[in-house]
Amino acid sequence: MPFEIRAYQEPDISSVVEIWGRCGLIVPHNDPHKDIALKAHFQPDLFLVAQLDWQIVGTVMAGYEGHRGWLNYLAVDPEHQRKGYGRLLVDAAESRLKELGCPKVNLQIRESNKPVLAFYRAIGYVTEDLIGMGKRMEQPGE
Repeated sequence: MPFEIRAYQEPDISSVVEIWGRCGLIVPHNDPHKDIALKAHFQPDLFLVAQLDWQIVGTVMAGYEGHRGWLNYLAVDPEHQRKGYGRLLVDAAESRLKELGCPKVNLQIRESNKPVLAFYRAIGYVTEDLIGMGKRMEQPGE
């Protein structure tokens, strides 16, 4: 099977979690299994995986709440980075968001993650004069 981008399916879970771990996306306050289960029930068609020769090599979670689109969990297995798969995943997510009428896409990046900042800048994203804020509605382990 050649390269394809498709919607996440339940049997993909172990591959997805492994890729997220290899890319440093798993942090103590985010349970990847819980995040996947939540996305599987809300806009599951916006949770995409990249597959190459029957192997999952990348992921992106997109979302749209009617005002802004969001990208989360963009990850490409380190063995397959710098081959254009990240860009293809973003393009696919943006295309689906645009079909929903989404006028703008936002994302958040840890300031220390310089390679990811450079990647997004290279594909047209800009740093905006905003402060990202958040509030945990649940504690880890809930």
